[in-house]
Amino acid sequence: MNTAETTRESAFEIRFGQVGLAQVRALSLDAKALQEQLAARLAAAPQLFDRTAVCLDLSALEKEPEAAQVRALLEAIRRAGMCPVGLAHGTATIEAIARSLDLPVLTQFRVQAKLGHLASPQREAPKPAAPAAPQPEAEGFSTPTLMHHHPVRSGQRVYARHRDLVVTSVVGAGAEVIADGCVHIYGALRGKAVAGARGEVTARVFCQEFQAELVSIAGVFRVFETIPAELAGKPVQAWLDGDDLRFARIGA
Repeated sequence: MNTAETTRESAFEIRFGQVGLAQVRALSLDAKALQEQLAARLAAAPQLFDRTAVCLDLSALEKEPEAAQVRALLEAIRRAGMCPVGLAHGTATIEAIARSLDLPVLTQFRVQAKLGHLASPQREAPKPAAPAAPQPEAEGFSTPTLMHHHPVRSGQRVYARHRDLVVTSVVGAGAEVIADGCVHIYGALRGKAVAGARGEVTARVFCQEFQAELVSIAGVFRVFETIPAELAGKPVQAWLDGDDLRFARIGA
């Protein structure tokens, strides 16, 4: 046996983990408009979005784009200050474009096509079983709720996979709480809260004191600068109404 082979240290490790990834859904092929409007949106919260990794979703376009058009959109996103790292799963054409641009296709994003020809029904996420108004007890997760009883501090992330998350303390600025189901915070929410992380549109976010940097449900998000000022510091819930993320005081 070669001694050098047995004593040589490994040069790498491959690991998989939960990675926060935003999604940019292109509504047109106007790269200039995308760059200008995205830059304006990012300027509202630069500390949250500077060099943020994003997935480009092309499913809302009227027709399938060409590789050159997608390349222009990707460059517009980079110029705006974000880092596009892949395309959302779509048709065979999108897969081919991704390959030509040397980008991965990220299948964890559920595309919602404006026209049926842009979707891949066989790989779309399943629809919720019940159309009734979403309630925290109706999520249907078999795994017990993840309970977190300590403050979530800046730089920390708590993720509840395939279940709801309950935080009985505060979520500090710069911290993230993420759940595939609902997020309940029985304290102040000053960081980011992400519910429905795998596309569950019935998920909700509940908090006792609303000061959030960002709230996201099933990929639809709003930053604090775009949330009604009258909700600051109040008990609040957030939910999806179609593609709109809505907020209201709890008990109002």
